[in-house]
Amino acid sequence: MEEQSFLDRIMCHLRSTCKYYTGYPKDLGPSRVIHFTSEREFVQLLHQGHPVVVAFTIRGNYTMHLDRVLEEAAAEFYPNVKFMRVECPKYPGFCITRQKKEYPFIEIFHSPEQAANQGRVADQNITRYAVKVLPFNYDLSAYGFREFFKRHGIRTSEPK
Repeated sequence: MEEQSFLDRIMCHLRSTCKYYTGYPKDLGPSRVIHFTSEREFVQLLHQGHPVVVAFTIRGNYTMHLDRVLEEAAAEFYPNVKFMRVECPKYPGFCITRQKKEYPFIEIFHSPEQAANQGRVADQNITRYAVKVLPFNYDLSAYGFREFFKRHGIRTSEPK
């Protein structure tokens, strides 16, 4: 059996200890990004009390980069922040309600509270909620999400 050269051993050691800096793929485990299937599921996710980062996307080269960023950020902030991806061609009604014309874009939904004014509702079993929505306009990386959450006072870890 052939012995590894000194350079090969250094590179193997470097890759095993410095995966982030070498650009070597990270082992993120199973996907933590939730794929949008219905508004009902989205509302149930909001009622869990965690902030939800929603990426509204269409197919394209930039979307592949966005998917990698979402996977990395979802793995870092799990289980305190949920990440969801909406494919707008499949669910145009949900995307149109956001009133944006440029895709992809990201919004953060957090702090659901029962609305003070319920207004007129056809069914008395329906309860209206008010949710804070923030457009994400920071660096598209796990670091950008971390800074955004700090700036807006969104809790990303359990209180000690």
